[in-house]
Amino acid sequence: MINIKQFTFNPFQENTYVLYDESGECVIIDPGMYDGAEQNELVSFIKGNNLSPVLLLNTHCHIDHVFGNKFVFDQWALKPQFNKGELLVLQAIPGYAPQRGLKYELSPEPEVFLGETGSVTFGNSTLELIFAPGHSPAHLCFYAREQNFLIGGDVLFYNSIGRTDLPGGNHEQLINSIKQNLFVLPDDCKVYPGHGPATSIGFEKLSNPYLR
Repeated sequence: MINIKQFTFNPFQENTYVLYDESGECVIIDPGMYDGAEQNELVSFIKGNNLSPVLLLNTHCHIDHVFGNKFVFDQWALKPQFNKGELLVLQAIPGYAPQRGLKYELSPEPEVFLGETGSVTFGNSTLELIFAPGHSPAHLCFYAREQNFLIGGDVLFYNSIGRTDLPGGNHEQLINSIKQNLFVLPDDCKVYPGHGPATSIGFEKLSNPYLR
């Protein structure tokens, strides 16, 4: 059974997730740690629960979701995995971070890229890949079918959707991704987004003003 630990980090209030099961192996998704206190919070949780990080996953590569990539690599020798279509997004960060007054430690680049379909495994658990571009060029969500929850990144939020005014964003594509790739999941699928509170597929079908 997968356990989920959510942290909210950095000036953008980004949700970082640690997923772990009875094997003791864990996955770090979208590490957003911005300062030493946030880094210590993550390490304390992982060490305190005797977890062994085996994967670093990024749903996409906007700066608020990759602030901690370098730290995770330094701590556990894990390079990020994401879809190759996000690589240019990652590589663009050093060009704009200083202009916005943001400190950024250069993320390593992947040795393994994730496809638009398929899965990743850790311990006794599997996460299916769901391709959902629109907020960013090659955004991925991670679906745990047996427990029916989705790590959704910045695609679908509680009563909202991801912004599409950043480079590589496309509003029509995002709407299509949600309706064709996420709304096929069960209505009671719990969605853990990149910002804000969790929601469900069924609730967003009924209530989301952007998707009616």
